[in-house]
Amino acid sequence: MLKYSIKRILLAFVTAFIILTLTFFLIKALPASVPASTVPSSTYAYCLEQVEEGYFVDKPEIHEELGRLLFEWHEHGADHYFYVKPSFDQYIAWVKNIFTKWEWGRSTSIEPNSNAIHIIFERLPVSFSVNIISVVLSVPLGILFGIIAGLKKNTWIDHTISTLVMVFISIPSFVIIVFLIYWFAFKGSLPTMWPTQDAALGRRVAAYIIPVMALSFGSICGYTRFVRAELCEVMSSEYLLLARTKGLTKNQAITRHALRNAFVPILPSILAEFIGVFSGSMVLESLYNIPGIGNLYIKSLTANPRDLNVLLVDMAVFTIVGLLAGIVLDLSYGFIDPRIRMGEKNA
Repeated sequence: MLKYSIKRILLAFVTAFIILTLTFFLIKALPASVPASTVPSSTYAYCLEQVEEGYFVDKPEIHEELGRLLFEWHEHGADHYFYVKPSFDQYIAWVKNIFTKWEWGRSTSIEPNSNAIHIIFERLPVSFSVNIISVVLSVPLGILFGIIAGLKKNTWIDHTISTLVMVFISIPSFVIIVFLIYWFAFKGSLPTMWPTQDAALGRRVAAYIIPVMALSFGSICGYTRFVRAELCEVMSSEYLLLARTKGLTKNQAITRHALRNAFVPILPSILAEFIGVFSGSMVLESLYNIPGIGNLYIKSLTANPRDLNVLLVDMAVFTIVGLLAGIVLDLSYGFIDPRIRMGEKNA
Protein backbone atom coordinates (compact mmCIF):
# COMPACT_ATOMS: atom_id res chain seq x y z
CA MET A 1 0.00 0.00 0.00
CA LEU A 2 2.85 2.41 0.86
CA LYS A 3 4.65 1.62 -2.38
CA TYR A 4 1.49 2.22 -4.40
CA SER A 5 0.81 5.49 -2.56
CA ILE A 6 4.29 6.84 -3.33
CA LYS A 7 4.00 5.85 -6.99
CA ARG A 8 0.54 7.42 -7.22
CA ILE A 9 1.73 10.70 -5.69
CA LEU A 10 4.78 10.88 -7.99
CA LEU A 11 2.56 10.18 -10.98
CA ALA A 12 0.25 13.00 -9.89
CA PHE A 13 3.22 15.42 -9.77
CA VAL A 14 4.27 14.41 -13.28
CA THR A 15 0.68 14.73 -14.54
CA ALA A 16 0.30 18.17 -12.93
CA PHE A 17 3.59 19.29 -14.47
CA ILE A 18 2.52 18.21 -17.95
CA ILE A 19 -0.96 19.75 -17.65
CA LEU A 20 0.33 23.05 -16.28
CA THR A 21 3.03 23.21 -18.96
CA LEU A 22 0.49 22.75 -21.74
CA THR A 23 -1.84 25.23 -20.03
CA PHE A 24 0.94 27.81 -19.80
CA PHE A 25 1.76 27.67 -23.51
CA LEU A 26 -1.90 27.71 -24.54
CA ILE A 27 -2.67 30.73 -22.36
CA LYS A 28 0.49 32.59 -23.34
CA ALA A 29 -0.48 32.05 -26.99
CA LEU A 30 -3.28 34.55 -26.38
CA PRO A 31 -2.40 38.20 -27.15
CA ALA A 32 -0.29 39.76 -24.42
CA SER A 33 -1.42 42.95 -22.72
CA VAL A 34 -0.55 45.49 -20.08
CA PRO A 35 -2.86 46.91 -17.37
CA ALA A 36 -5.41 49.39 -18.71
CA SER A 37 -4.30 51.96 -16.17
CA THR A 38 -5.10 55.66 -16.48
CA VAL A 39 -1.83 56.38 -14.64
CA PRO A 40 1.11 55.74 -17.01
CA SER A 41 3.56 55.46 -14.11
CA SER A 42 1.60 52.49 -12.74
CA THR A 43 1.84 50.70 -16.08
CA TYR A 44 5.54 51.53 -16.24
CA ALA A 45 6.07 50.04 -12.76
CA TYR A 46 4.19 46.91 -13.81
CA CYS A 47 6.33 46.52 -16.94
CA LEU A 48 9.52 46.88 -14.89
CA GLU A 49 8.36 44.08 -12.60
CA GLN A 50 7.59 41.89 -15.62
CA VAL A 51 11.10 42.56 -16.90
CA GLU A 52 12.52 41.54 -13.51
CA GLU A 53 10.45 38.34 -13.49
CA GLY A 54 11.62 37.43 -16.99
CA TYR A 55 8.43 37.94 -19.02
CA PHE A 56 9.10 41.29 -20.74
CA VAL A 57 12.20 42.82 -22.28
CA ASP A 58 13.11 46.51 -21.89
CA LYS A 59 14.91 48.20 -24.79
CA PRO A 60 16.18 51.80 -25.07
CA GLU A 61 15.09 51.97 -28.71
CA ILE A 62 12.46 50.41 -30.97
CA HIS A 63 13.20 46.87 -32.22
CA GLU A 64 10.67 45.75 -34.79
CA GLU A 65 12.05 42.19 -34.83
CA LEU A 66 10.91 41.70 -31.21
CA GLY A 67 7.25 41.85 -32.16
CA ARG A 68 4.44 44.18 -31.15
CA LEU A 69 5.35 47.12 -28.93
CA LEU A 70 3.37 46.81 -25.70
CA PHE A 71 4.26 50.00 -23.88
CA GLU A 72 6.67 52.88 -24.14
CA TRP A 73 7.82 55.25 -21.41
CA HIS A 74 9.97 58.37 -21.54
CA GLU A 75 11.38 59.95 -18.41
CA HIS A 76 14.39 62.22 -17.80
CA GLY A 77 15.73 61.65 -21.30
CA ALA A 78 15.55 57.84 -21.00
CA ASP A 79 13.42 55.81 -23.42
CA HIS A 80 11.86 52.46 -22.49
CA TYR A 81 10.20 50.15 -25.01
CA PHE A 82 8.68 46.97 -23.59
CA TYR A 83 8.19 43.77 -25.57
CA VAL A 84 7.02 40.28 -24.58
CA LYS A 85 9.68 37.57 -24.52
CA PRO A 86 9.13 34.34 -26.48
CA SER A 87 6.83 31.83 -24.78
CA PHE A 88 9.61 29.35 -24.01
CA ASP A 89 11.71 32.03 -22.29
CA GLN A 90 8.65 33.06 -20.28
CA TYR A 91 8.05 29.43 -19.31
CA ILE A 92 11.60 29.01 -17.99
CA ALA A 93 11.22 32.25 -15.99
CA TRP A 94 7.79 31.15 -14.73
CA VAL A 95 9.07 27.80 -13.43
CA LYS A 96 12.10 29.48 -11.86
CA ASN A 97 9.98 32.11 -10.13
CA ILE A 98 7.61 29.47 -8.70
CA PHE A 99 10.38 27.34 -7.20
CA THR A 100 12.56 30.22 -5.98
CA LYS A 101 10.06 32.94 -4.99
CA TRP A 102 6.61 31.27 -5.14
CA GLU A 103 5.75 33.94 -7.72
CA TRP A 104 3.03 32.86 -10.17
CA GLY A 105 2.76 36.14 -12.06
CA ARG A 106 1.05 39.49 -11.65
CA SER A 107 -2.54 40.46 -12.35
CA THR A 108 -3.18 42.85 -15.20
CA SER A 109 -6.93 43.54 -14.88
CA ILE A 110 -8.58 41.97 -11.80
CA GLU A 111 -6.25 43.64 -9.28
CA PRO A 112 -3.52 45.29 -11.36
CA ASN A 113 0.03 44.52 -10.26
CA SER A 114 -1.09 42.21 -7.43
CA ASN A 115 0.30 38.71 -7.00
CA ALA A 116 -2.02 36.30 -8.85
CA ILE A 117 -1.67 33.54 -6.24
CA HIS A 118 -2.80 35.93 -3.49
CA ILE A 119 -5.90 36.83 -5.50
CA ILE A 120 -6.75 33.14 -5.81
CA PHE A 121 -6.21 32.41 -2.11
CA GLU A 122 -8.50 35.30 -1.14
CA ARG A 123 -11.37 33.73 -3.11
CA LEU A 124 -10.78 30.04 -2.35
CA PRO A 125 -12.63 30.00 1.02
CA VAL A 126 -15.90 31.17 -0.57
CA SER A 127 -15.79 28.55 -3.32
CA PHE A 128 -14.87 25.76 -0.92
CA SER A 129 -17.52 26.74 1.62
CA VAL A 130 -20.35 26.74 -0.95
CA ASN A 131 -19.25 23.42 -2.45
CA ILE A 132 -18.57 21.68 0.87
CA ILE A 133 -21.97 22.70 2.27
CA SER A 134 -23.56 21.41 -0.93
CA VAL A 135 -21.82 18.02 -0.62
CA VAL A 136 -22.59 17.74 3.12
CA LEU A 137 -26.27 18.40 2.37
CA SER A 138 -26.60 16.23 -0.72
CA VAL A 139 -24.79 13.10 0.49
CA PRO A 140 -27.15 12.11 3.36
CA LEU A 141 -30.27 13.09 1.42
CA GLY A 142 -29.17 11.22 -1.69
CA ILE A 143 -28.25 8.12 0.31
CA LEU A 144 -31.56 8.27 2.20
CA PHE A 145 -33.68 8.54 -0.95
CA GLY A 146 -31.62 5.82 -2.60
CA ILE A 147 -32.16 3.43 0.31
CA ILE A 148 -35.90 4.14 0.32
CA ALA A 149 -36.13 3.56 -3.44
CA GLY A 150 -34.04 0.40 -3.23
CA LEU A 151 -36.02 -1.13 -0.39
CA LYS A 152 -39.34 -0.18 -2.05
CA LYS A 153 -38.31 -1.46 -5.48
CA ASN A 154 -41.06 -1.52 -8.12
CA THR A 155 -43.54 0.26 -5.86
CA TRP A 156 -45.13 3.66 -6.39
CA ILE A 157 -42.55 5.15 -4.01
CA ASP A 158 -39.70 3.82 -6.13
CA HIS A 159 -41.33 5.01 -9.35
CA THR A 160 -41.95 8.50 -7.93
CA ILE A 161 -38.37 8.91 -6.68
CA SER A 162 -36.90 7.52 -9.91
CA THR A 163 -39.02 9.87 -12.04
CA LEU A 164 -38.01 12.93 -10.03
CA VAL A 165 -34.37 11.84 -10.21
CA MET A 166 -34.48 11.59 -13.99
CA VAL A 167 -36.10 15.03 -14.24
CA PHE A 168 -33.74 16.93 -11.95
CA ILE A 169 -30.56 15.14 -13.01
CA SER A 170 -31.20 16.32 -16.58
CA ILE A 171 -31.34 20.00 -15.62
CA PRO A 172 -27.98 21.82 -15.24
CA SER A 173 -27.32 23.68 -12.00
CA PHE A 174 -27.05 27.04 -13.80
CA VAL A 175 -30.60 26.57 -15.12
CA ILE A 176 -31.93 25.59 -11.70
CA ILE A 177 -30.38 28.65 -10.04
CA VAL A 178 -32.20 30.96 -12.48
CA PHE A 179 -35.55 29.58 -11.32
CA LEU A 180 -34.44 29.67 -7.67
CA ILE A 181 -33.41 33.32 -7.95
CA TYR A 182 -36.75 34.18 -9.55
CA TRP A 183 -38.94 32.36 -7.02
CA PHE A 184 -36.97 32.80 -3.79
CA ALA A 185 -35.21 36.13 -4.41
CA PHE A 186 -37.33 38.31 -6.69
CA LYS A 187 -40.61 36.84 -5.42
CA GLY A 188 -39.26 36.01 -1.97
CA SER A 189 -36.92 37.48 0.63
CA LEU A 190 -33.57 35.82 -0.18
CA PRO A 191 -30.69 37.91 -1.63
CA THR A 192 -30.78 38.30 -5.39
CA MET A 193 -26.97 38.15 -5.49
CA TRP A 194 -24.07 37.51 -3.16
CA PRO A 195 -23.94 40.25 -0.51
CA THR A 196 -20.84 42.26 0.35
CA GLN A 197 -18.65 41.58 3.38
CA ASP A 198 -20.15 44.49 5.33
CA ALA A 199 -23.71 43.10 4.99
CA ALA A 200 -25.57 41.79 8.02
CA LEU A 201 -24.66 38.29 9.21
CA GLY A 202 -28.17 36.96 8.59
CA ARG A 203 -28.15 38.14 4.99
CA ARG A 204 -24.70 36.65 4.37
CA VAL A 205 -25.89 33.31 5.76
CA ALA A 206 -29.09 33.46 3.69
CA ALA A 207 -26.99 34.02 0.55
CA TYR A 208 -25.81 30.41 0.77
CA ILE A 209 -29.32 28.97 0.36
CA ILE A 210 -29.84 29.53 -3.38
CA PRO A 211 -26.39 28.42 -4.66
CA VAL A 212 -26.28 25.43 -2.30
CA MET A 213 -29.75 24.32 -3.44
CA ALA A 214 -28.77 24.72 -7.09
CA LEU A 215 -25.63 22.61 -6.62
CA SER A 216 -27.33 20.01 -4.43
CA PHE A 217 -30.17 18.97 -6.75
CA GLY A 218 -27.92 17.18 -9.22
CA SER A 219 -25.79 15.59 -6.48
CA ILE A 220 -28.82 14.31 -4.57
CA CYS A 221 -30.22 12.75 -7.75
CA GLY A 222 -26.86 11.19 -8.61
CA TYR A 223 -26.47 9.61 -5.16
CA THR A 224 -30.08 8.44 -5.15
CA ARG A 225 -29.70 6.63 -8.46
CA PHE A 226 -26.31 5.17 -7.50
CA VAL A 227 -27.38 3.94 -4.06
CA ARG A 228 -30.59 2.43 -5.43
CA ALA A 229 -28.70 0.51 -8.12
CA GLU A 230 -26.10 -0.82 -5.67
CA LEU A 231 -28.68 -1.78 -3.07
CA CYS A 232 -30.91 -3.56 -5.61
CA GLU A 233 -27.91 -5.55 -6.82
CA VAL A 234 -26.91 -6.55 -3.29
CA MET A 235 -30.47 -7.44 -2.34
CA SER A 236 -30.62 -10.03 -5.12
CA SER A 237 -27.22 -11.58 -4.29
CA GLU A 238 -26.76 -15.15 -3.11
CA TYR A 239 -24.96 -14.33 0.15
CA LEU A 240 -27.93 -12.23 1.30
CA LEU A 241 -30.21 -15.21 0.64
CA LEU A 242 -27.79 -17.36 2.65
CA ALA A 243 -27.98 -14.89 5.53
CA ARG A 244 -31.77 -15.18 5.52
CA THR A 245 -31.61 -18.99 5.56
CA LYS A 246 -29.35 -18.85 8.63
CA GLY A 247 -32.15 -17.23 10.59
CA LEU A 248 -31.57 -13.50 10.17
CA THR A 249 -34.65 -11.37 9.75
CA LYS A 250 -35.06 -9.18 6.70
CA ASN A 251 -34.08 -6.03 8.63
CA GLN A 252 -31.03 -7.73 10.14
CA ALA A 253 -29.88 -8.98 6.72
CA ILE A 254 -30.33 -5.53 5.25
CA THR A 255 -28.46 -3.63 7.98
CA ARG A 256 -25.67 -6.16 8.58
CA HIS A 257 -24.96 -7.21 5.02
CA ALA A 258 -26.85 -5.35 2.28
CA LEU A 259 -26.15 -1.77 3.35
CA ARG A 260 -22.53 -2.42 4.38
CA ASN A 261 -21.64 -4.03 1.05
CA ALA A 262 -23.59 -1.48 -0.97
CA PHE A 263 -21.66 1.37 0.66
CA VAL A 264 -18.23 0.09 -0.46
CA PRO A 265 -18.39 1.84 -3.88
CA ILE A 266 -20.54 4.70 -2.56
CA LEU A 267 -18.19 6.25 -0.01
CA PRO A 268 -15.27 6.89 -2.41
CA SER A 269 -17.69 8.48 -4.87
CA ILE A 270 -18.20 11.36 -2.44
CA LEU A 271 -14.79 12.76 -3.41
CA ALA A 272 -15.56 12.40 -7.09
CA GLU A 273 -18.86 14.18 -6.54
CA PHE A 274 -17.07 17.07 -4.80
CA ILE A 275 -14.82 17.56 -7.82
CA GLY A 276 -17.84 17.51 -10.12
CA VAL A 277 -19.66 20.09 -8.03
CA PHE A 278 -16.50 22.18 -7.63
CA SER A 279 -15.98 22.45 -11.38
CA GLY A 280 -19.68 22.86 -12.10
CA SER A 281 -19.98 25.89 -9.84
CA MET A 282 -17.95 28.01 -12.26
CA VAL A 283 -20.94 29.32 -14.22
CA LEU A 284 -23.13 29.33 -11.12
CA GLU A 285 -20.73 31.65 -9.27
CA SER A 286 -20.83 34.05 -12.19
CA LEU A 287 -24.65 34.07 -12.29
CA TYR A 288 -25.00 34.70 -8.55
CA ASN A 289 -21.95 36.99 -8.39
CA ILE A 290 -20.19 34.78 -5.81
CA PRO A 291 -16.62 36.07 -5.28
CA GLY A 292 -15.05 32.62 -5.73
CA ILE A 293 -12.43 31.23 -8.07
CA GLY A 294 -15.09 30.04 -10.53
CA ASN A 295 -16.37 33.58 -11.00
CA LEU A 296 -12.75 34.77 -11.09
CA TYR A 297 -12.06 32.40 -13.99
CA ILE A 298 -14.85 33.95 -16.07
CA LYS A 299 -13.82 37.51 -15.18
CA SER A 300 -10.14 36.95 -15.97
CA LEU A 301 -11.06 35.41 -19.34
CA THR A 302 -13.51 38.15 -20.35
CA ALA A 303 -11.59 41.10 -18.88
CA ASN A 304 -10.28 43.79 -21.21
CA PRO A 305 -7.39 43.16 -21.38
CA ARG A 306 -7.46 39.45 -20.43
CA ASP A 307 -5.81 38.65 -17.12
CA LEU A 308 -3.72 35.74 -18.37
CA ASN A 309 -1.69 35.25 -15.18
CA VAL A 310 -4.76 35.00 -12.96
CA LEU A 311 -6.40 32.70 -15.50
CA LEU A 312 -3.33 30.45 -15.45
CA VAL A 313 -3.24 30.19 -11.65
CA ASP A 314 -7.01 29.60 -11.52
CA MET A 315 -6.73 26.69 -13.94
CA ALA A 316 -3.75 25.36 -11.95
CA VAL A 317 -5.89 25.27 -8.80
CA PHE A 318 -8.64 23.27 -10.51
CA THR A 319 -6.02 20.87 -11.90
CA ILE A 320 -4.24 20.33 -8.58
CA VAL A 321 -7.47 19.91 -6.61
CA GLY A 322 -8.69 17.34 -9.14
CA LEU A 323 -5.44 15.36 -9.01
CA LEU A 324 -5.28 15.39 -5.20
CA ALA A 325 -8.87 14.21 -4.97
CA GLY A 326 -8.06 11.46 -7.45
CA ILE A 327 -5.22 10.24 -5.24
CA VAL A 328 -7.41 10.19 -2.14
CA LEU A 329 -10.15 8.47 -4.13
CA ASP A 330 -7.82 5.68 -5.30
CA LEU A 331 -6.28 5.16 -1.86
CA SER A 332 -9.67 5.12 -0.15
CA TYR A 333 -10.66 1.91 -1.93
CA GLY A 334 -7.91 0.01 -0.14
CA PHE A 335 -8.99 1.26 3.28
CA ILE A 336 -12.74 0.84 2.78
CA ASP A 337 -12.62 -2.62 1.20
CA PRO A 338 -9.96 -4.93 2.77
CA ARG A 339 -10.26 -7.24 -0.23
CA ILE A 340 -8.54 -4.62 -2.38
CA ARG A 341 -4.75 -4.51 -2.13
CA MET A 342 -3.12 -1.72 -4.05
CA GLY A 343 0.10 -2.33 -5.92
CA GLU A 344 0.42 -6.06 -5.14
CA LYS A 345 1.45 -8.58 -7.76
CA ASN A 346 -0.32 -11.87 -8.08
CA ALA A 347 1.80 -14.79 -6.99
